[in-house]
Amino acid sequence: MAQHFGAGASPFLIAGPCVVESDDLNLRVGEALAELAVKLGLHVIYKASYDKANRSRLQGARGPGPERGLAALAKVRAATGLPILTDVHETGQVSAAAQVADVLQIPAFLCRQTDLLVAAGRAGRAVNVKKGQWMAPEGMAGAVEKVRAGGAPEIAVTERGTFFGYGDLVVDMRNFARLRSACGTPVVYDGTHAVQQPGQGPEGSSGGLRDFIPPLLYAAAAAGADGFFLETHPDPDRAPSDGPNMIPLDQLVSIVSVALDVWQRARGAAPTALRGQGGVGVRSDGPAAPLARARK
Repeated sequence: MAQHFGAGASPFLIAGPCVVESDDLNLRVGEALAELAVKLGLHVIYKASYDKANRSRLQGARGPGPERGLAALAKVRAATGLPILTDVHETGQVSAAAQVADVLQIPAFLCRQTDLLVAAGRAGRAVNVKKGQWMAPEGMAGAVEKVRAGGAPEIAVTERGTFFGYGDLVVDMRNFARLRSACGTPVVYDGTHAVQQPGQGPEGSSGGLRDFIPPLLYAAAAAGADGFFLETHPDPDRAPSDGPNMIPLDQLVSIVSVALDVWQRARGAAPTALRGQGGVGVRSDGPAAPLARARK
């Protein structure tokens, strides 16, 4: 069985749109991610949710649902060769999702749901558990224990920030070391949901501060994250869900290249941001420029 959460030589990347959309868009993103994997020498996992069951408002965009969504994800897997990650929200979804997905993800709001965690562990797939926004890092040891009890072959824990006030999340950079120590798993940094502003967008949708994604990502790379989680879209401003905190697809390679360079330098390794044919050059002699808004 393929190893998805890395062996320490380089970070892994979980990336894709927030929700499953049209086949054309899904494949466009998947093909770009497959090219990035070759160019930068990274293990890339394609991420998209078939159902966002935890939207703030009843009318919030949720995606196409399990049947159509999983069929769409299977097409991406077949066309690109990328492994697939998708969320499961109920125990009854696990079996069907595991037929398509290589990695099952437990959303942050569900990270203490015992039956769901054990069921995901029993599916024979790698499992990524997102840390609840209200939880101390040491509290995630219990979530990992439940997934391990199910027998999951691989487990990762994702840091996506902690609630601060009523509209922001703040990432404590100490948490990468604390989560790794408490859970004994690789730790992922969710660079896009960390800048989400829940309920701050139009009509109660999620807002976000996209410009802060790169500097926080680079800080996490230096602070000890083993992998990166980045939602991306060709036109985030028109995305049906979480657009304000997604990276424009055409900027993803350059941002990940810098993160990879920082990750390697922080670990004393020689930078290898130039990978493969047509690799991307990385400048490390100055601060990163603000992330531009997606072109309309």
